[in-house]
Amino acid sequence: MSLRFILPLALVLGLFAYIVVPLLDNITLRWYVRDLDSRAELLAGTLRPSLTEYLPAQDATRVKELFQGATRDERLIAIGFCDNAGHLLYQSAQYPTSIGCWSTPPTGGLYKSLAQLPQGQVHLSETPVMQDASQLGRLVLVQDMSFVERRNTDTKRFIFAFLAVLAVLISLMTVFVAHLSWRGWLSAVKDILRGELLPKSNGAVAAAAPAAAPAPPPEMQPLIGDLRELLQEYHLERQGDNGWSSDWTPDKLRGLLEADLAGDQVLVVSNREPYIHTKTDTGIAVQRPASGLVTAVEAVMRACSGTWIAHGAGSADRETVDKLDHVPVPPDNPSYTLRRVWLTEEEEQGYYYGFANEGMWPLCHIAHVRPVFRSSDWEQYVKVNRRFADAVIAEAKTDNPVVLVQDYHFALLPRMVREALPKATIITFWHIPWPNSESFGICPWREEILDGLLGSTILGFHTPFHRKNFLETVDRYLETRIEPEASTISYGGEMTQVEDYPISIAWPEDDPAQPDVATCRAQIRSELGVAQDHLLGIGVDRLDYTKGIVERFQAVERMLEQQPGMVGNFTFVQIAAPSRASLDEYQSFDARVRKMVERINRRFGSGDYVPILLKAEHHGQDDLQRYFRASEVCMVTSLHDGMNLVAKEFIAARDDELGVLVLSQFTGAARELHEALIINPYHIEQGADALYRALVMPPVEQRERMKSMRARVKHFNVYRWAGRMLLDAARLRQRDKVMTKIDAHSRIKRRKGMI
Repeated sequence: MSLRFILPLALVLGLFAYIVVPLLDNITLRWYVRDLDSRAELLAGTLRPSLTEYLPAQDATRVKELFQGATRDERLIAIGFCDNAGHLLYQSAQYPTSIGCWSTPPTGGLYKSLAQLPQGQVHLSETPVMQDASQLGRLVLVQDMSFVERRNTDTKRFIFAFLAVLAVLISLMTVFVAHLSWRGWLSAVKDILRGELLPKSNGAVAAAAPAAAPAPPPEMQPLIGDLRELLQEYHLERQGDNGWSSDWTPDKLRGLLEADLAGDQVLVVSNREPYIHTKTDTGIAVQRPASGLVTAVEAVMRACSGTWIAHGAGSADRETVDKLDHVPVPPDNPSYTLRRVWLTEEEEQGYYYGFANEGMWPLCHIAHVRPVFRSSDWEQYVKVNRRFADAVIAEAKTDNPVVLVQDYHFALLPRMVREALPKATIITFWHIPWPNSESFGICPWREEILDGLLGSTILGFHTPFHRKNFLETVDRYLETRIEPEASTISYGGEMTQVEDYPISIAWPEDDPAQPDVATCRAQIRSELGVAQDHLLGIGVDRLDYTKGIVERFQAVERMLEQQPGMVGNFTFVQIAAPSRASLDEYQSFDARVRKMVERINRRFGSGDYVPILLKAEHHGQDDLQRYFRASEVCMVTSLHDGMNLVAKEFIAARDDELGVLVLSQFTGAARELHEALIINPYHIEQGADALYRALVMPPVEQRERMKSMRARVKHFNVYRWAGRMLLDAARLRQRDKVMTKIDAHSRIKRRKGMI
């Protein structure tokens, strides 16, 4: 009986392999050719500005140097340039003579851009080089295709091995299912459908598994159709998210909330409020705090409306709220509600300054400051988390709101909200790094912290490395079931999706009232009392020991030592917003920074000139934009950082496509902004060399680097960051609804005696 299933299955799979492998070869070849065409266009676009400069001058030496530099790429074999008459004028050393001035054949389909040379198959492309409206000639690029054959061979081996394993598995499953009763079959279908929602392998397995089972009864068809549609949507949306297919905007984010989350209420919880009301001599003033978290999340709240719950810490905060502790914000154009929570001085000292910033902050940052944990601080941390959780519950208008919990101040809050609102979608984002499991073990309340976070529906980190650290920490300290491939944790009968969502900024809209770069340069230099051709560097941070401010100043000092010509011609402006000034570590760090600035300024300063200008005060976003646009270089030298949005704000401000970013390798941003000058901030000479290189970098190179970074930051903006999390939340909510249908269906069948 078993052979009746196995032999036909083996025959079908053999025919399938015989048909599919050639088709797959053809499809993959099309993909590779299309990819190489795009790559050729990109390479040609990169070379075109330099060629339009060198070709009219007939500078053969520089053209050949340009070609030789470009052919260092392992896949680019050679480059040639032909004039309009079809004569080969310039070529790299490896240019095949048999190609000559190649031009695209009018026919040939897929293979017209391919050629066979003695060293193997190559891909050819031609691109016109234009100057104004005239064509200078054509650029011929020769790219290696040998890697395609190697990859196709590996793919074939994988397919045959995969089909062999699949044949065995499906045969066993088919024979097994054929002998099962109705009850066993229904249970198997439920398991298979659950597996489709959380695939452990590629899409081919998910598609093949249901085909091997007997046809389900008609009453099960709608349920299976819903699940397959959900799975298809999941894969398509994931592919779309990872590509450059569309831009995310506030309108698209609002549309997502209305379409996929049925317009559900959005609640944000953070310690820091987005707007602070303070008393001044002239009345009540409104400030925005220096915080990357506020910068990112505030843009999302403007798009989604909802309620932001935060600690009211301003001297005039109580005077500006209504009887429900609400105040509409932003003040000039309200688009969401700020709900303030009040803390006593003792609570703030224990929860915020104590446990959060003397304990969790140094624990999660590798900055060589020992964390301090006190039982009294922990008690206040639990108490304040409970108070904020109560505020969330009170603000919730339904039993299933979307709650966005921000950062390490509220590690316990997700579990507290989950207990009161089990249907809520709780998205927790951890804005700082997550340490390795051994380091996290220092925390005396590690199990409680992890239990609280696993009350989340989705838990997000900036980088895959931090996500991996969290999974390993949970595996070490809690009894859970972890699915590494799906990145899920099952704990206490609930599942948490753990993902990396690199945060970003809202791309600035065109503002006619904003001063242009030339105006900003003139204004800032006039305010600083320096010449208009004076070189400026900028650093923007909180006055925090994790930001690498000391190491940054040491790099400036070393650069001035190595390049005496920069003394008197370069000033580094450090904007450092005061932070956590009541803590001893921060007071000591403040004193150390000021002492270092004084020493360097005494050493290199003269008259009115100072090499480092420290502005230890709060600056608004408009002022920061002016400094970003006026500076030649921005230095971000964090010793350990989750993302660091200052780097992205500097890039967004440079609409002139000039300026250079010097970026620490220990920031999450370094994983995205590869065109920045990446440094190890602990390596002082490396930082000094990068700073000098940035100051003397040619404008052409600056534009190439900045243009690429601006395109990436613009596309992967904060709305995409929030949208990815909300899309994942919508899928999980849909999955829960479907699983509820399955359970309800099973209960009905049992009551009718069919199960």
